[in-house]
Amino acid sequence: SFFFVLLMVVVYFQSDLSHVKNITVSGNYFVTDNEILEKSMVSTKTKYLNISEDEIVKRLDDITEISSVSIEKKFFNHVVIEVKEFQRVGYFRKDSTYYPMLQNGKMLEPLKKNERPVNAPVIVSWKDPEQLETMAQELQKLPEGIIHRISEITHTPNGNNTNQLTLFMTDGNKVVTAISKFSERLSIYPSLVDKLKPDEKGTFYLGVSTHFERYNRAVTEEKNE
Repeated sequence: SFFFVLLMVVVYFQSDLSHVKNITVSGNYFVTDNEILEKSMVSTKTKYLNISEDEIVKRLDDITEISSVSIEKKFFNHVVIEVKEFQRVGYFRKDSTYYPMLQNGKMLEPLKKNERPVNAPVIVSWKDPEQLETMAQELQKLPEGIIHRISEITHTPNGNNTNQLTLFMTDGNKVVTAISKFSERLSIYPSLVDKLKPDEKGTFYLGVSTHFERYNRAVTEEKNE
């Protein structure tokens, strides 16, 4: 019986039964299935029992857009690769080229000429990489609903205030604020807009104090607690 079992093992490893039958990739949006499969080096030619989950995770961690990976081996040679991607929090514009910026501050390859930034603000006039990384971290703290309301973020240092920002919003308003406490200060933007009249547009100044200037006329000011 020992030799029979040994024979069955040999036959199994030499047959297609020992190969991976199905591979499922999930959780990816920007990174394609093909990129993940190619980088993972798992295919239907791979021996199922030879698969090392740790090795696959290590390979996929090299993909800039991926923040975490989990591998699951299921019944009848089924491999599930689940990934989580870093959020794209903005697009850094240099000349007429747009570079997607991840929540960890890293830049990806530029968009193709026929592609345009979507669902995240365009970031312009930045020179300090550390400030960009801080900006990315602040943006990821904001709810998507607020991020989608920001059209453009411009670094506009003014005198001693080297952290000043000017935001152009999709609703026609502007916001002047700073990198420090950016997410905290901008989180109140929807409630501030709700207090405006339907045809009222202007600039919100969100700092130690909050005030609003209608285009061509100052109207309100209130102290932040």
